[in-house]
Amino acid sequence: MTSFASGIEALLSLICFMFPLSSCQQRGIQELVKVGDPVLAGKFLDQRTSHIKELPPSNGYLIIEANGGLNQQRISICNAVAVAGLLNATLVIPKFHLNSVWRDSSKFGDIFDEEHFIDILRNDVKVVKVLPEAILQQFDNNISNIVNLRVRAWSSSTYYLEKVLPKLLKLGAVRIAPFSNRLAHEVPLYVQSLRCMANYEALRFSQPIRSLGESMVERMVKNSSRTGGKYVSVHLRFEEDMVAFSCCIYDGGEEEKWEMDNARERGWRGKFNKTGRIIRPGAIRMDGKCPLTPLEVGMMLRGMGFDNTTSVYVAAGKIYKAERYMLPLRQIFPLLETKETLASPEELAPFKGHSSRLAALDYTVCLHSEVFVTTQGGNFPHFLMGHRRFLYNGHAKTIKPDKRKLALLLDNPNIRWENFKRQMQAMLRHSDSKGIEMRKTNGSPFTFPMPDCMCHHMETGVAGTNITMEI
Repeated sequence: MTSFASGIEALLSLICFMFPLSSCQQRGIQELVKVGDPVLAGKFLDQRTSHIKELPPSNGYLIIEANGGLNQQRISICNAVAVAGLLNATLVIPKFHLNSVWRDSSKFGDIFDEEHFIDILRNDVKVVKVLPEAILQQFDNNISNIVNLRVRAWSSSTYYLEKVLPKLLKLGAVRIAPFSNRLAHEVPLYVQSLRCMANYEALRFSQPIRSLGESMVERMVKNSSRTGGKYVSVHLRFEEDMVAFSCCIYDGGEEEKWEMDNARERGWRGKFNKTGRIIRPGAIRMDGKCPLTPLEVGMMLRGMGFDNTTSVYVAAGKIYKAERYMLPLRQIFPLLETKETLASPEELAPFKGHSSRLAALDYTVCLHSEVFVTTQGGNFPHFLMGHRRFLYNGHAKTIKPDKRKLALLLDNPNIRWENFKRQMQAMLRHSDSKGIEMRKTNGSPFTFPMPDCMCHHMETGVAGTNITMEI
């Protein structure tokens, strides 16, 4: 064993005595020692002992722009924390890009608790609310004069150290916009630990969102007295823009076609009318890519065994032709709630016109449900699945239906109800068996927090109720 390795092992023993580490963290450091990587081992130890020393002088300021909806912004923020830690940079509270689809002018502090974010990260990454005046003056008081680095998607930590760090050291500040998905899933342990800390500890919703969200959860629990306070949440993607983007055909005839053509042109000018582009709605449905209608979701859940005493919370934006399409789902599940029925108009008034803040309310109620049902994919369910796995030590119940199989069954005019039920219950058992999943190579740590984010959480037996207050 090298003298470096011996020294690291001795230091590890001292740290474990003074500041107990989980066996998972010890294995992480020992693995770095084993492969002879002094830089990464040292960095990892620095991260674990940062609360007993000051952060080293910063290499400069990192400015990023978070684009997309609530959870795409969350990806950007978590990755920015990880990159700032990697580069020993000071992170400026991220700016949110005003997206043409989401149309939400909310700032970071409107959605997340800014003070909490800075405080939790204080021993690992320095975060400031704004770029200091002295630094801004170096760029003629115009932040757009700061070089914007075009970082390719899924860049490695090595790329940031070799390409971004020299620019940061030379200029004192760099921008990266847009920033979503600009960091690879596979990164060194200490960088991954920062991403986990950002997502599960530092990022909690702002006080107005937390307050109303907690009240909505309490109301759902109260409304679910017949089932011991347990309820089912459904992420229903049947908004007009989702239906339009899918290019699927439902049963609205010419009126539906006209509305969807207009919606596609408004949202994605010319994208669906390009020469040579052929759209086959039937093939899209058979490939399981069509959004499920509220009725199809109701039939699926009833087939799985959820009866009309089940309390259901539907997380969604404005449902396409809601009066028509939501009626059968409400008939199947009379105890159905949405944020509009669970909260009063006065309570929702401050959130109106802010899709990310409304999505945060949905996120909170879904997070604490007994069962979460995802129907279309996207960042919202991916983050929720991961957060619920983290919160409940991997045992959260999630229903992720096989939509190819579901389309075949629903489109079969000769299928009998008993046969449909058997197929749905088999689908439910398969979903239950996928509750605990380890992250595979290049898998998202946001969807699969085991083992990167959950090792210490599980070994120390952190109670879920303690974590929920950070939402």
